[in-house]
Amino acid sequence: MFRRYTFDSTDVIKERNYIEVRFVSAVLYAAERNAAHSQYSVPPDCPPPQQNGECHVNFIRKEQSSFSWDWGPSFPTQGIWKDIRIEMYEICHLTYLTATSVYDETRQRWSVEIESFYDVVSSQLIKGELTASIPSLHTHQTYKIGLGKGEYSRSKVRLNLNQNASVDPWWPHGHGNQTGYNMMVTVTIGGERLIEKSSTVYFRTVELIQEPVPGSPGLSFYFKINGLPIFIKGSNWIPADAFLERVTFDVLQNLLQSTVDANMNALRVWGGGVYEQDAFYELCDKLGIMIWQDFMFACALYPTDKSFLASVEEEIIHQVRRLKSHPSIIIWSGNNENEAALATNWFHVSLSNISLYLDDYVQLYVSTIRETVLKEDRNRPYITSSPTNGKESIQEHWVARNPYDVHYGDVHYYSYDTDCWDWTYFPKPRFASEYGFQSWPSFSTLEKVSAAEDWSFNSSFVDHRQHQVAGNKLLLNQIQLHFQLPQAEDPLENFKSTIYLSQVMQAECIKAQTEFYRRSQSEVVDGQGLTMGTLYWQLNDIWQAPSWASIEYGGKWKMLHYFARNFFAPVLPVAFEDDGSLIIYGISDLSMDLQLVLQVRVYQWSSLEPVCAHTTEPFTLKGSSAAPVYKAVTATLLQRCSCSRDRCVVAFHLEDQGQQRGPVNYHLLTSLKDAHTLRAPHINASVSEHGGVYSVSLHSSSIAPYVWLDVGNIPGRFSDNAFLMLQHNKVLTFLPRRPTSTSLLQAALTIRTLHGSTLTTH
Repeated sequence: MFRRYTFDSTDVIKERNYIEVRFVSAVLYAAERNAAHSQYSVPPDCPPPQQNGECHVNFIRKEQSSFSWDWGPSFPTQGIWKDIRIEMYEICHLTYLTATSVYDETRQRWSVEIESFYDVVSSQLIKGELTASIPSLHTHQTYKIGLGKGEYSRSKVRLNLNQNASVDPWWPHGHGNQTGYNMMVTVTIGGERLIEKSSTVYFRTVELIQEPVPGSPGLSFYFKINGLPIFIKGSNWIPADAFLERVTFDVLQNLLQSTVDANMNALRVWGGGVYEQDAFYELCDKLGIMIWQDFMFACALYPTDKSFLASVEEEIIHQVRRLKSHPSIIIWSGNNENEAALATNWFHVSLSNISLYLDDYVQLYVSTIRETVLKEDRNRPYITSSPTNGKESIQEHWVARNPYDVHYGDVHYYSYDTDCWDWTYFPKPRFASEYGFQSWPSFSTLEKVSAAEDWSFNSSFVDHRQHQVAGNKLLLNQIQLHFQLPQAEDPLENFKSTIYLSQVMQAECIKAQTEFYRRSQSEVVDGQGLTMGTLYWQLNDIWQAPSWASIEYGGKWKMLHYFARNFFAPVLPVAFEDDGSLIIYGISDLSMDLQLVLQVRVYQWSSLEPVCAHTTEPFTLKGSSAAPVYKAVTATLLQRCSCSRDRCVVAFHLEDQGQQRGPVNYHLLTSLKDAHTLRAPHINASVSEHGGVYSVSLHSSSIAPYVWLDVGNIPGRFSDNAFLMLQHNKVLTFLPRRPTSTSLLQAALTIRTLHGSTLTTH
């Protein structure tokens, strides 16, 4: 599934031909390969029973999650899933063309390394010319090349740019342009132009910085793009459908546009899925989405027999050659969580055999994958696993004693038993590449695949779709820490309200953790900090079910994704309490310094008018940094405002010369189940359309947290949603993904708050 196959049919071609393709069951093949590996077991054998999955997926080079995962179904597809074709040529055929930029620091000049790969059928050495041109950079050069017989013939040339050409580098989203340049390559043999190929070339450098940190043990772990340290903010990508042929360009475009619209600049393509289609990476190039690219090995040990390793080597060669021209890909990673699986003995391997599995690990991810990557691509870093301690893991013979050490590399962190609003439970790593909480998708998404008898958290449907062990229990327990579970007489209303609360809980949990990581980027506290990346788990869904995703199957934004647009904002204030004080940090991703003030307002839950307000003195927020900008003893602040924790909420925002910079943020002083003066709001809504823009005007009688607008099955999204309503009136826009009308929107619109559905339309 992960490599390219070619077969020479020259000797079997007849006047009349037919092709017959026979398939073996993927499930049976995996079982047979496991049975044939009789020397020792290669765990895990099967997924947990909750997943209803198939066994021995680690023995087949296929989408690992297709045999089931804790967020997806077991649909082990088989068949030809990419183009199949017959190619005819007499001399040679171009199989790959790659173009990667190189920057000479000494000469301060760019060049392009062009590699071309051929299948040559001529028995003689072929001499020819390769011409490369980038017209917009006034660059044109011709090179002599020689191609030997075979399907692995290659040519490498260096295209030096015209000295007078001005290059606009490729930058991640939010940091600059994503300029690409059209390049034409022609290959001429015997005076005849045999090959013409155009491609887009981009100019960018990437470095993974792992160096000593003053005041802390360990090493840093952050990325420089074009010499500039970049804070990585985004999510993790899984296959967008269990049946990959349904992942159309429109599906990809909606998901990836939603990524940058939520102020993200990166995605991690997770190692249990697939190497994505070309359109995915092309869109990431154009949108400025950096890609952390796992190789497709996840949560398992793997065999290392000769045929398996040979297949893996071909897989890596194919994928690196196919993908390395994309500037969006900034790192290769050997696997997902397999270093951690060995280090902490997930699979209860006998200690007497552990060295055997450690040797296999090095054989696969170092001697095979790493060595192959280094031969094919030195334009970006490679790490063996995620999480990993990076250079420290190498020092410990590639498997660290504790791959979750916050002083090195990247960390995955999940805790479902602790209070996810409490920042003191969170690790303070160099880079947070996985963390998350589940929620259920919206009722309109579930309704498509369920019936009325399924709409209860006690139904067999709910149990069947929940693939995390004890997932629904953990989810409900987390909700009850801060909210009252619904007690409506109508079971359907209870079901919808519980779905709503699951999304509120998920959004608040990820908000708390992400804000913690963002404010930790510029500081070291007790030897921990300098966090330079945050990728929550996960962006998208593979089917209609509870998961960690922020975008539902079908493309609808959950509350978390609306929250992400705020907590990933380029300029943002965040608040937390420590040692009895309320502390607010200012965070900026911008390269320039800002002159700002902070506006702090305290509201009683019973009133839309603030009971007190404070404006700080002007201060400088340095570019690409996080720093404290406000501190007050919480008890003193509340006393001054005639408030108590259960009656008040704090809201705050940054201003630049009287103009708001970034979103309004808030700090909850207590669980909302204890906010005794919080009243059920009455919200009026009207829908209008002007010049093709749909507006929703809201009027609320009182403060309302988590105001949630939903238009059912009408695809699209709102300009804001799941917000804290702190004013009587608010106007939103709705961005439809297909044609709609005012009457359809008005009929479909529902508004939900913590007190249930509340809406009057006119």
